[in-house]
Amino acid sequence: MSEIAFYLLAGATVAAASGVLFLRNPVHCALSLVMALFLIAVGYIALDAHLVAALQIIVYAGAVMVLFLFVIMLLNLQPDPAEAAHPLLKLGAAGAAIAFAAIVWTVVRDWSAAAPPPATLAADFGTTVVVSRNLFTEHMVAFELTSLLLLVSVVGAVVLARRDRD
Repeated sequence: MSEIAFYLLAGATVAAASGVLFLRNPVHCALSLVMALFLIAVGYIALDAHLVAALQIIVYAGAVMVLFLFVIMLLNLQPDPAEAAHPLLKLGAAGAAIAFAAIVWTVVRDWSAAAPPPATLAADFGTTVVVSRNLFTEHMVAFELTSLLLLVSVVGAVVLARRDRD
């Protein structure tokens, strides 16, 4: 991937991810997150990690986003009334964001200048056999805890939605 294509893809991904933060409608936020997840999958494809890109689309952009949309629909979220923020508070937040961006930029620039050359990967790196072996041996507990966490969140959303109807 060329450097220009990488920066274009990274900019589009950041723009889609910032839509999650700045859009007011929860469904629009979820759709913006889907776009960001698809753009991340495009980055994986550009890195020749096709399995990871497929998993990104199937698991995150597919299953998890359907779960998020069900939770949004069950909770029947209404937009919050707009509050007038103090202008000085907005100015301070903008200054802090610019300072944080400058710090991140200098750290990334210095780190990338001193980065060692990339190592060569094994021939079977990223194949389904290697990924499944690692997932179901070394990371089995984390895998099961993640599924349990998703189950608890769905049950919690249903309980909250049922409580509002009573």
